[in-house]
Amino acid sequence: MSAQGTPAAAGKTTRTPKGAWTITFLLFLFMLVNFADKIVVGLAGVPIMTDLKLTPEQFGLLGSSFFFLFSIAAIVVGFIVNKVPTRWVLLALAVVWALAQFPMVGTVSFTTLLICRIVLGAGEGPAFSVAAHAIYKWFPDEKRTLPTAILSQGSAFGVILAVPALNWIIVNHSWHYAFGALGVVGLIWVAAWLALGKEGPLEDTQISAATESKIPYLQLLTSRTFIGCVAATFGAYWALSLGLTWFTPFIVKGLGFSQSQAGFISILPWVFGATIVILTGWISQVMMARGYNTRVARGVLGSVPLVIGGLILATMPHVQGAGLQIALLVVGSGLCGAIYVVCPPMLGEFTPTSQRGAILAIYGALYTLAGIIAPAVMGATIQRAGSTLDGYMTGFTINAVIMVGSGLLGLLLLWPNTERARLTRSIAPQASALKGAVSPG
Repeated sequence: MSAQGTPAAAGKTTRTPKGAWTITFLLFLFMLVNFADKIVVGLAGVPIMTDLKLTPEQFGLLGSSFFFLFSIAAIVVGFIVNKVPTRWVLLALAVVWALAQFPMVGTVSFTTLLICRIVLGAGEGPAFSVAAHAIYKWFPDEKRTLPTAILSQGSAFGVILAVPALNWIIVNHSWHYAFGALGVVGLIWVAAWLALGKEGPLEDTQISAATESKIPYLQLLTSRTFIGCVAATFGAYWALSLGLTWFTPFIVKGLGFSQSQAGFISILPWVFGATIVILTGWISQVMMARGYNTRVARGVLGSVPLVIGGLILATMPHVQGAGLQIALLVVGSGLCGAIYVVCPPMLGEFTPTSQRGAILAIYGALYTLAGIIAPAVMGATIQRAGSTLDGYMTGFTINAVIMVGSGLLGLLLLWPNTERARLTRSIAPQASALKGAVSPG
């Protein structure tokens, strides 16, 4: 396989600066808190529905409400980080998360809970794209896949570590205190970031904005790789948002496990997903080091697991036994994680540094629209089904179809190496004119 088109082949490898892995670890913790905040409503779903007397449709609306301002905030903040240091933006986001949790400590109505989740979603919408943009200021392109994998693993470990602790609080105290605990943890991260957070030295956004050639946003947003990334990740996020909102209620109400048992079972998809993400990041970098182009080492590697996962999930309604059904759900949805590792680096391959924050944010804003749709669709499907279990199975079948379709679109559209070459040719005249304008006469 030719190395042509790989980042490593484009020039001399840049050394990773000192402190890069410290920042990566802090942003890993940032995403850990982010996903612990997301999972708490799904984990406490049955107690919340019982206390507030919610129907499945109302609980589906609560799950979707987190994403009402998610995409809008992601886009707005994405353009902000094109000009403002990511250190301060990340700090502001984390403060919003922490403060949004504390109103739930006391007695709350459904409306209050809904509003707090909308505010939290607005604060968390830009999180991954801003964190990825921040990390890319510490690593050269050919070394970005593994840090991206570690960053995205904050989500899995946020669930793996938080679920037992939060479930213990829910079972032994109250779901209200679980929200309060997350608020305290968020403030602890804020203090750590204030002390240790720094801006990456490899890129200066303000200098890049003044000197590098721009590509019109319309060209970037209509490039086939951008469209492919949005389509592929949309299917993956459909599965993820169902996992955040409906996995624990499915274990309790659909399969008959207790809340205590469901807390431990709810960890399984994230443990498997974490393994997939780390493997994908490692395999991708090994493939690129051996000369594979990014079409294969990123595009194909991220899309194929989506198709396989969807096919596995589609068999779930046709098997008997809670254990086997859980296993198929865990493996089928867990394979989606591969796409999160490869898409941000692919977009970074051909997006100018001064525009990357906005492009990553718009990408995130579009694929996370699945988070609005999926929980509500599942809630409506359950409420209209002949039985609760039948409703869940129909909802997971819909998920399977979307995963397969999104994976196939990824295979068709993800060509980052040729995308970069095409867009580079389109801005070459601009670069020549700029060089001529600044050269001494």
